[in-house]
Amino acid sequence: MPSRRTDPLTLEVVELIGTVVARYHEEYEQAAASHQLTGAQARVLGLLSLEPMPMRRIAQKLKCEPSNVTGIVDRLESRGLAERRPDPADRRVKLAAATDEGLQTADRLRESLDFAREPLAGLSTAERAVLRDLLKRMLG
Repeated sequence: MPSRRTDPLTLEVVELIGTVVARYHEEYEQAAASHQLTGAQARVLGLLSLEPMPMRRIAQKLKCEPSNVTGIVDRLESRGLAERRPDPADRRVKLAAATDEGLQTADRLRESLDFAREPLAGLSTAERAVLRDLLKRMLG
């Protein structure tokens, strides 16, 4: 059976994507730590700053177990950054939501993420749109 070799361009693109992702995660962890948060807590707070949501949906978005999300929300709640409230659509469901302090922290966290912004600032609006569209296509 002939071995299927990946072409050099594809290998280079995969390597570059990996480097971008690693650098983003590194800076995200540093930004989270500067707010005394773990990366996971910062990601959950970022999601909750967009809209309140049930634990199950947070877990789906972060691709992790709902039990992990419960612990993360517990820690955010103990710091006054998040709260649990009944879902107006279904009183049996609890929504996790960012508090006012949580929203402010999420905003400061976003502002402190320079890595993604700085390299992208070097691209024109048209180039950023092409990059966005290519990434969306890759993700299906």
